[in-house]
Amino acid sequence: MLTKFETKSNRVKGLSFHPKRPWILASLHSGVIQLWDYRMGTLIDRFDEHDGPVRGIHFHKSQPLFVSGGDDYKIKVWNYKLRRCLFTLLGHLDYIRTVAFHSEYPWIVSASDDQTIRTWNWQSRQCISVLTGHNHYVMCAMFHPKEDLIVSASLDQTVRVWDISGLRKKSVAPSGEEMLRLPQMNLQMQVNAELFGSGDGVVKYVLE
Repeated sequence: MLTKFETKSNRVKGLSFHPKRPWILASLHSGVIQLWDYRMGTLIDRFDEHDGPVRGIHFHKSQPLFVSGGDDYKIKVWNYKLRRCLFTLLGHLDYIRTVAFHSEYPWIVSASDDQTIRTWNWQSRQCISVLTGHNHYVMCAMFHPKEDLIVSASLDQTVRVWDISGLRKKSVAPSGEEMLRLPQMNLQMQVNAELFGSGDGVVKYVLE
């Protein structure tokens, strides 16, 4: 191949409602994240730090935060009041399809084409669990709203429900604005090999 030509487009890859305000986040194929007021039909802000398409996007339910995941293998946590990326989480080895905050714990779940589901503590900025078992791209993963469960869907034609009750021991209780007072910096989190097979997540059900 002599050269490769790419063109950016505004195709929308991901969406998230704000839990209280009339806002929508839209993540685009171009790498831009847009913040819209859907009642006024106006673009409030735009965030542009990802290299390539951004597929996963999610507002935090109480903090002025959102999380994004893209084809650059990066997960970024943003503060929309400060209008900046607070830090970057690295560990996935392929495109990130979806990202989502936990409703209670300071956790993020991410699904990737590297066939894993990862759970991150956004206060300590560390990967706390790597769930393996799918044998194709993991297209989606999300937390149960109340139970210690994660559900994932893959191109291997299975839906898996994971018991993550073992992660409670590693959890840090939500502490309001604590994380927001930490120094703002980019951290490249390296996943420790000991995380694999740690027993923090076990397949409970497989739907084929």
